[in-house]
Amino acid sequence: MRTLLMGVVGSTAYGLATETSDEDLLGVFLADSREVLGLDGAAAAGRSRVTTKPDVTMHELGKYCSLALKCNPTVTELLWLPEYRVETEAGRRLRALRGKFLSTEYVRSAYGGYALQQAKRLLGRHEAGKDGFSADTARRTAKHGRHCLRLLLQAQRLLATGELILDVSAQREDLFAAGRLAAEDPPAFAARFEHEKARLDAVTSVLPDRPDRAAINTLVVELRMAALTP
Repeated sequence: MRTLLMGVVGSTAYGLATETSDEDLLGVFLADSREVLGLDGAAAAGRSRVTTKPDVTMHELGKYCSLALKCNPTVTELLWLPEYRVETEAGRRLRALRGKFLSTEYVRSAYGGYALQQAKRLLGRHEAGKDGFSADTARRTAKHGRHCLRLLLQAQRLLATGELILDVSAQREDLFAAGRLAAEDPPAFAARFEHEKARLDAVTSVLPDRPDRAAINTLVVELRMAALTP
């Protein structure tokens, strides 16, 4: 396994870490050429490796690009970090194409759609007499609530500017207040959420309608071909 890119993501990258937050690492690796070219090539190119203590998630290049082309928020943020634990030349080439992964349709559905789904889940459970997003503690509900709102704020700026700003520490107090609202007053949280969702829907996007899949595919082929050279 050859690591191409790896960095710290999650709460630390957002500027929202607390004393109980874990350090989450995300990365991209290139599978061995023999595995990709063999009978199990599709499986090799779609592989992820996850470990705990430390918390590390590694996606093979093919899987990573497939997820990033759909603007998966957790995956996309890797390409917009200010610094990396590992950054090879191949990793820099991948980062150089980060704008090619973006599209109006997928940012709206991946960021806004996910956050909306979770907010409706919270309100639905509240109306059914249940607490939180799931059978968890108020602390986890608060964390989930603030991260749902964070997604909307990041998506608003991403659509408007084409830049994904991960560090939302300037809104830290507001986001933590929203998280407490999710745990203590779900209807009030839903109202705040709907306000930010309406702002997201109103943003005029500077992003293309579709991602540049051809450019990403060309890079993947070139990196795999280069790995065949001794």
